[in-house]
Amino acid sequence: MRFSENAVAELLVRVEQLSVTYLPDSDQPIRALDSVSLEIRPGERIGILGESGSGKSTLAAAILRLLPGDARYDSGTIRFRDQDVLTLSESALRQIRGAAIALIPQEPALALNPVIRAGDQISEVLRAHLPMSRRDRKARIEELLTEVGFDQPQSIYTAYPHQLSGGQRQRIVIAQAIACKPQLVIADEATSKLDASLQAEIMNLMLQISRRYGMAFVVISHDPTVLAGFAERIVVMQAGRIVEEGRTTDIFRRPVHPYTKALVRLSARHLSNIGTRIRFETAASEVAHS
Repeated sequence: MRFSENAVAELLVRVEQLSVTYLPDSDQPIRALDSVSLEIRPGERIGILGESGSGKSTLAAAILRLLPGDARYDSGTIRFRDQDVLTLSESALRQIRGAAIALIPQEPALALNPVIRAGDQISEVLRAHLPMSRRDRKARIEELLTEVGFDQPQSIYTAYPHQLSGGQRQRIVIAQAIACKPQLVIADEATSKLDASLQAEIMNLMLQISRRYGMAFVVISHDPTVLAGFAERIVVMQAGRIVEEGRTTDIFRRPVHPYTKALVRLSARHLSNIGTRIRFETAASEVAHS
């Protein structure tokens, strides 16, 4: 994909011809990304769709430069606004991570410290990036907890992760992600461990947040039904390559690549309206209490 000068000026993130290889100690090199190009505009909602091993999580980690030690950037560029992510210092990256680009991980139980109260874990994000008094920080945390759907934020603030349900823990990591009002949020299989009703609630919550703040979201999933009501555009990945990309309605109505056709066909029985973006518009009172 070639980028015009006008398009580049409008971009939030530009990935161009990125290739990444894993070099495990006891195995052959694995090409995880193969000449991948992706552009993300401010406020855009993108879904990255593919099976396990397709490279979608590697792409997310690469954008944040969070690849594991056995990964090698072979070629390509990653730019956030006017900054070259691959050449930034660690201190510069720390200023971006959490403040400008935030990650919602797949496993909130692993992402949250089991011996630190939920509110204090959100506080750590704010302290790292925003100069605030203790009182203002506490007020901001309670505001965030309310925003992600808790009607008793004070009790959630003092709760430990093991005292919360899976859906509640997921809302805590969402609150962490949006605490500094980042320009881009990347959600990596953020609903894969939840049942269908909780998936719908979490996706609707992220949709509301994106609209309210104009945040760009990249949601990674193996399940087309998760992306159907959220994404404006879907990028389909297979074996480290982008094999198809298009508006969500086009991906569901007129998929072109055989792999995309197979994914859509397998998920068709779960969709109530094929070809129509399904909106998870649950009542606000239903969004929070699981």
